[in-house]
Amino acid sequence: MWDQLFLLGNLIIMVAYAAILVAITVPLVRAGQVRSNKLAAATALIFFSCSVGHGLHAWMIYQDLMRATSGTMPMRHGSVPWPSVVWDLFTATAGIYYWTLRRGYKVLLGKGAIYVDPWGQRRLAEADARERAARTAAEEHRATLAALVDSLDEAIIGATPDGTITAWNHGAERLFGWTAAEVIGRPATLLADRESATAEQSDVIDRIHGGERNITYEARRRHKDGSRLDIAFMVSAIEDHTGAVIGISAVGRDITAAKEAAERQRALQERTDQAQRMESLGNLAGGVAHDFNNILAIIGNYTEFAREQSTDPAVRADLRQVQAATERATNLTSQLLTFTRGDTIQPRDVDLNTAIAEVSAMLERTIGEHITLITRPAGQPVTVHADPGQIQQVLLNLAINARDAMPDGGTLVIEAGVHTLDSEDTTTAPPLPAGAYARLLVSDTGCGIPADVAAHIFEPFYTTKPRGQGTGLGLATVYGIITEAGGSITLYSEPDVGTTFRIHLPLRTSPADTNAARQDAPALPPDGAGRTVLVVEDEPALARIVARILTDGGYHALVANNGPEALDLAAEHHCDLVLTDVIMPQMSGRQLAQRLHEQRPGLPVVYMSGYSNGLLGTTHILDADVAFIEKPFTAQQLLHKIADQLVGTPTTPVRDGSQV
Repeated sequence: MWDQLFLLGNLIIMVAYAAILVAITVPLVRAGQVRSNKLAAATALIFFSCSVGHGLHAWMIYQDLMRATSGTMPMRHGSVPWPSVVWDLFTATAGIYYWTLRRGYKVLLGKGAIYVDPWGQRRLAEADARERAARTAAEEHRATLAALVDSLDEAIIGATPDGTITAWNHGAERLFGWTAAEVIGRPATLLADRESATAEQSDVIDRIHGGERNITYEARRRHKDGSRLDIAFMVSAIEDHTGAVIGISAVGRDITAAKEAAERQRALQERTDQAQRMESLGNLAGGVAHDFNNILAIIGNYTEFAREQSTDPAVRADLRQVQAATERATNLTSQLLTFTRGDTIQPRDVDLNTAIAEVSAMLERTIGEHITLITRPAGQPVTVHADPGQIQQVLLNLAINARDAMPDGGTLVIEAGVHTLDSEDTTTAPPLPAGAYARLLVSDTGCGIPADVAAHIFEPFYTTKPRGQGTGLGLATVYGIITEAGGSITLYSEPDVGTTFRIHLPLRTSPADTNAARQDAPALPPDGAGRTVLVVEDEPALARIVARILTDGGYHALVANNGPEALDLAAEHHCDLVLTDVIMPQMSGRQLAQRLHEQRPGLPVVYMSGYSNGLLGTTHILDADVAFIEKPFTAQQLLHKIADQLVGTPTTPVRDGSQV
């Protein structure tokens, strides 16, 4: 009986240990940890050996039972040794205890362990919680960083090493007008405004690959609507842990407004410097002129004494030549004193219309038949407080210079009118405060004045005429007369096209006129209501200023630098009005308007030019009845002119909201 129980117990323990062996080995093999998890492998070997040992015990007692049954060997009562029974009971208890632990703690297929005790399980849970918290914090940090990048006004752009865009923040969308979905995956050359800009981008990429890591530069780029932008870029390399370049990051900042402000400041500083330089030269010339007049008086008087006392005709003729030279020198010093405001003037109220009529009568007899003289007086009296003789001298000097600039003939236009300067106008020299002024325009169709000559044209003794044909005091005298009267004078010129001198003088008004002017002050221009204006101007700085004025006035501005670009933009976008310069390379404003009217006959066009409308109309560059605004103009003047031409046209606001 005991023998059979011993056999059965060993068989049960053998099977149990074999089951535990399988429960350990199968997950171990599936996890591929037979070699690495040595503790689990050793435990499996222990249970394997225990299973084999109990199997051997069962086999031995089975052999004894079989021999006893066959009669070959008598079965002894209590033949099973008691130490074996105790050992089998102990190992069975150990197996049951292990199986209980395994069911409670599970098998841990990690390095060096089969299961984890409660304390270890707690530590693992805490470590897992810390890992999840760290992962969550990292994700929150990345989200915060992404939100910060998107909130910046600067454009932040990521690209592959070959220049394909991979990242595009909201600042880039606001700056360039393209959404991230529209540009990601496309080359960065999409933003280039010309072929040279594409080459510039390629050069920056080559420099990044060549080892440079932080590159700063300024460049011109293109907005989605075709307008140009001035951008300051900082480009850096993106590297992996080995130092290899895996991408490029670029930060772009719009400096268009800053460049416009700097350009305005530079223009104002140039005007101020010119005024200071002219004042210094005037003081010097004035001192020389006064001393020289004293010397000339002595020479002239003693020459007259000698001439009266001499009876020799030859000597008297020689002295007469000395007197003629003295008179010429006296005239020069008189001009110097006029330039330096050192002579005696008699200012009074002068109507510029009357001054133009008087000068016209003189010029008709002297200017030559090859010059067409046209005068355009104002529609009402334009009164200034100045010396009438000096005003005539100014007009005569400018007219004579115009005649000399047109040796083969041309047109000379003299106009009078009233013009309003605002606080943003920096074109006058010297600068004038904002307000209404009387204005004289003297325009010609001559050879024009180069920029390097125009910078010195009002300086005394500066002349481009051959020696003996000019003193260099004519325009210096004009400058002195105008500034003495509290005004300013500037010029606009293009080689082989012509020149326009603009003179602004304080307007003399009666109290009644002042009140009327105050009552008749123009109202604020109406809002543009999203209408689209195509701006065509070959001077980029001026084009940016005009676009900004229009944008601030509620319009959507498209900017082109020449006629062909304007035709392309007009084909891509609906335009409510065209604002174009008159004289441009490749295609004039009038030719552009004719091309546009072939497609849209009723499209309104406003012309702008530095030349007066009187000159352009009389020379048939423009028709006399076209919509025209003269440079320089104020924001109010431009917006009023645009609004006047759009009266009665339907409102077609821009749907995508993009602006220059």
